[in-house]
Amino acid sequence: MESGDYDVETKREKLKSVLSQLLADPILADVPRNPTLSDVVTLVSLEKGSAMRLSVVKLDGSSLDVAVMNSATLKDLKLLIKKKVNEMEQANMGHRHISWKHVWSNFCLSCNNEKLLDDNAVLQDVGIRNNSQVTFMPYVMKKGRGRHSKRKKHRLFRSLHKTSS
Repeated sequence: MESGDYDVETKREKLKSVLSQLLADPILADVPRNPTLSDVVTLVSLEKGSAMRLSVVKLDGSSLDVAVMNSATLKDLKLLIKKKVNEMEQANMGHRHISWKHVWSNFCLSCNNEKLLDDNAVLQDVGIRNNSQVTFMPYVMKKGRGRHSKRKKHRLFRSLHKTSS
């Protein structure tokens, strides 16, 4: 090992030590274990008042806290929920696949019993403020304009043919 490599390793170990001491501080308890730059920017924005903290209540009654920018859309919130839940699953049980396409086609988010269905809606425009509570609510997306899918139509006509024979 060259002396330059040793210096880099020594500095890296010192940095890890200082970071672990900082993250152990109760004031920084809301900083994730391995924060990304966007996590840090959001937390700084939260302190400045240009971001808001939301509580997302899952169907089992448990909740998770997320911080989003004041200008965030529903789509941004959904992506953040996905990220948080996947991180929690990874930490608790290893990797467990969650079909988010299935989740969002069978459930929607709601605030004050109002279903939030427009992914492009800005959260503040739909009444979500700092410390708001957002809940999951059962919801089935309608396909088409009330028409049956081709598969259902096919089954319907096959059953009609069987009864008329």
